[in-house]
Amino acid sequence: MDILIIEDEPGIYNFLKEGLEEEGFGTAIASDGIMGVEKFFQYKPDLVLLDWMLPGMHGIDVCKEIRKQETHMPILFLTAKDTVKETIEGLRAGANDYIKKPFSFEELLERIKIHFRDKQEDEIFTLGDISLNKSSYQVFNDNREISFTQREFALLEFLIRNKGKICTRDEIIDKVWGINFEYDTGVIDVFMNSLRKKLNMGKDNGYIKTVRGVGYIAND
Repeated sequence: MDILIIEDEPGIYNFLKEGLEEEGFGTAIASDGIMGVEKFFQYKPDLVLLDWMLPGMHGIDVCKEIRKQETHMPILFLTAKDTVKETIEGLRAGANDYIKKPFSFEELLERIKIHFRDKQEDEIFTLGDISLNKSSYQVFNDNREISFTQREFALLEFLIRNKGKICTRDEIIDKVWGINFEYDTGVIDVFMNSLRKKLNMGKDNGYIKTVRGVGYIAND
């Protein structure tokens, strides 16, 4: 799971980065609101930790911009403000939760885990007629269930999560096989051929297309 930290205080974001990475999360940092929005679309995190007061763009406005494109991803405000009025304002902007500064890392970690559990209960991704349910480990194509190996499932999930974006071979190896995978990236073709066959897709038709010399892109 990847977490984007949008926070302008180095002491806080370095503390969060170190603690979260020790817990096995991937992290990215943005130190102002405008950068936070830009990095959100570049990084496509699974959860955002968002400071209320930010230079460049207020945290409320950052939250609203993210919600225009991403309706389900958890957003947690980190804030010294805790009045009812401000809480309601943040929730209306699309935040899922608040944690008041100063906070313990253990409390924050439990909040994050709760939101990830809630998110995974109904985490369903779609690509045209294809529906992938991450929690139940099922894939349906036009209401017909299809059986995939663990690696095929992970590959399809990665491509669907990154719909509309070219996924390079190196990115796929890193995210699907893991950073220590040592084989040639050509192994992706083997799995892609199997995946396409099960989904009745060709190389140049269907929802997943080859970008020659680069990788693959999924589009509805």
